[in-house]
Amino acid sequence: MRLNHVPARTGLLWVQLGMRMFARQPLALAGLFFLFMMVVSVLAMVPWVGQALALALLPAATLGLMAATRDAHSGQFPMPAVLASAFRAGQSRLRAMLTLGALYALGSFVVTALSALLTGGEPVPAAGEANEVGAALLNQPEMVRHLLVNTVLYLPLGLLFWHAPALVHWHGIAPVKSLFFSALACWTNRAALLVYFLAWSGVFLGVSLTVVLLASALGGPEVLGAIVFPMAMLMSAMFFSSLYFTFRDSFVTDDGQAPA
Repeated sequence: MRLNHVPARTGLLWVQLGMRMFARQPLALAGLFFLFMMVVSVLAMVPWVGQALALALLPAATLGLMAATRDAHSGQFPMPAVLASAFRAGQSRLRAMLTLGALYALGSFVVTALSALLTGGEPVPAAGEANEVGAALLNQPEMVRHLLVNTVLYLPLGLLFWHAPALVHWHGIAPVKSLFFSALACWTNRAALLVYFLAWSGVFLGVSLTVVLLASALGGPEVLGAIVFPMAMLMSAMFFSSLYFTFRDSFVTDDGQAPA
């Protein structure tokens, strides 16, 4: 298997494919994403070790969502068991995925510590209701700074792990090597990824503005608070439906075909 360089416009194609796959199987893909979020949220509530367990599960869960998209793309109906794909691939690949999860959890804690150090240890203020988030952002500049620092620090971590779960699961690449190849693939196709992120940002912004305008017309803050969370979850599910295509097009096998 080797890297495949794609033009910048492929980033738009990835977004379109993600939307198309979600439209093809909306109930299945949205349901799997909700299940993924529920499991992670429940794990995070376990005292002492919950947050670490939730973070360690993310690479395997992301792989499960990518496998669901691959099933939908091939015309199959993604079943709930697909989320556990990483745990049904044999002992060696299971160990590799667990190692990858441990590395991700460690990296996340390092990023959190660096963020706290750079922002003076200021926690992100908790907004009690969805309609208070905007006011919190406007009235508390430290929250904006904290979020910006977190985003900048998490970017390299995210690129390291972007393709890593798929490389470990579908191609048996060792965890540390998968991080290297993931970062290299992201750098090779940085123009396409930039277009991809900008396109998704535009989609999220457009949907957010539409939701705000609709809520204002229907009843104001109460309606907004009721629809923001489910809409955000649906948009996130649609985004995750596009991840598989970023991996598929970034690598080719030795026979010139796209990977699984």
